[in-house]
Amino acid sequence: MTEPVVNPYCAALDALRAQPTHKLKEIGDQWRSPDALWWGINAMFGPFVLDLFADASNAKCEVFYSAEDNALTQDWSARLAELRGAAYANPPYSRASQHDGQYITGMRHIMSHTLAMRELGGRYVFLIKAATGEVWWPEDADHVSFIRGRISFDLPGWYRPAPGEPNESSAGFGAAIAVFDKSWRGERFGYVSRDDLEVRGATFMRQIELAAFRLKPQTKQQNIPEIIPALPVPDTDNDVWPEEVKLIANQVERIYELPPVHYRKVMQHINTMLLERQPSNSILIAAQALTETFGEHA
Repeated sequence: MTEPVVNPYCAALDALRAQPTHKLKEIGDQWRSPDALWWGINAMFGPFVLDLFADASNAKCEVFYSAEDNALTQDWSARLAELRGAAYANPPYSRASQHDGQYITGMRHIMSHTLAMRELGGRYVFLIKAATGEVWWPEDADHVSFIRGRISFDLPGWYRPAPGEPNESSAGFGAAIAVFDKSWRGERFGYVSRDDLEVRGATFMRQIELAAFRLKPQTKQQNIPEIIPALPVPDTDNDVWPEEVKLIANQVERIYELPPVHYRKVMQHINTMLLERQPSNSILIAAQALTETFGEHA
């Protein structure tokens, strides 16, 4: 019986993981999206249910395609139809490689497959380098949000730094969010701040942690823990808000019990998200999470 030919990209990746130590430049394909940033992007363009380029150690979704699966041979559209959500990608940037005549990596080939899947239906959201001069840059994306502020990525859990190598990534670069979705009806280009994405992400993470905490049987001695504090929201002296802001605020529990400084911060956050045309349910969840965070520290 003939043994299957080993995928060279996967074999090299397994060998890399098994090394006793690593150099930072060796692990570029395995950098992880920071959690708060990912949840912020999820809040804007999700819900994400499929991670297109991942493995068990860094996948952001329960369902993902690993290098062994080779996402470029998969029907993403059909999978999303089953999962009923959107797909997320923090793609590998290594040189194009093939196995059995099929590309595994290579940004031009990744973008080509993405456009083919777009035509079949579904939403595909990429966190990519803002490298507009590259030949793979997605000119045909339905929407691109350039991120104000440089992005630093997390290192894989199996990374063991060689002597002289850093314990964490300090590198940062300009990034953008590219959305491929033929049903997209919003603006073609936009901007979003890294800090705003992280604030949204932190509030969503806190909301999830609080919900999980409340589902567990509790004793009288247990209190809601300090889980993930929301990132700072700028102060404001404004007390005049549009009716749309007030309408959402009226649905936020205990917002009017907050001290004035915290009440204004939540109202400002609602107003900012409305101006950016975020979905009402996302705004409400973020506002409720901020309110609960401020309420615990009042």
